[in-house]
Amino acid sequence: MRVSKAQAAENRARILAEASRIIRETGIAGAGVDALTRAAGLTHGSLYSQFGSKERLVAEALETASAASGAKQQQELAPGGGIGCFAARYLSPAHRDRPGQGCALAAIGPEAARQGEPVRAAYTAGLRRMADRLAAALPEGTPDREKEALAAVSTLVGALILARAVDDPDLSDRILAAGARHLAAPDQG
Repeated sequence: MRVSKAQAAENRARILAEASRIIRETGIAGAGVDALTRAAGLTHGSLYSQFGSKERLVAEALETASAASGAKQQQELAPGGGIGCFAARYLSPAHRDRPGQGCALAAIGPEAARQGEPVRAAYTAGLRRMADRLAAALPEGTPDREKEALAAVSTLVGALILARAVDDPDLSDRILAAGARHLAAPDQG
């Protein structure tokens, strides 16, 4: 049975939404094709007809997750307004504890280096967009905004990865607080 263009587009959007959530929750290795198709309520055939490969699906799901995070970041980061409040939200226990709804850069960061070109390109593009948004939010007169934004992205993503990885809840909370405090300091001028 043929699927209409509208239905194919709806299927594609559903697969991307579910894949972006699953890869953030379980990582790329944990996101098997069976789990992805089951979560989207579709067949293997529909997944492969839409994307051609799991790698292409992961790359597009990463782009989808990055775009959603970017829209939220855009609302939170006023031009020249600083990044302290954003850092406090990003490095919060709520964000740490809900990886499926959080930052894809932190969720798959440890795996990204071992992926193929499509996934690494999507990861790189997401990182650049986040750094650009942070650079624009840094206070006027900040020297070398790009360097400061890259340091901020590194602190944000790295602290979130570490906070999720340790088995000591108190240490996890301290990692988040230390990163947020470090990034709030420039805002206090």
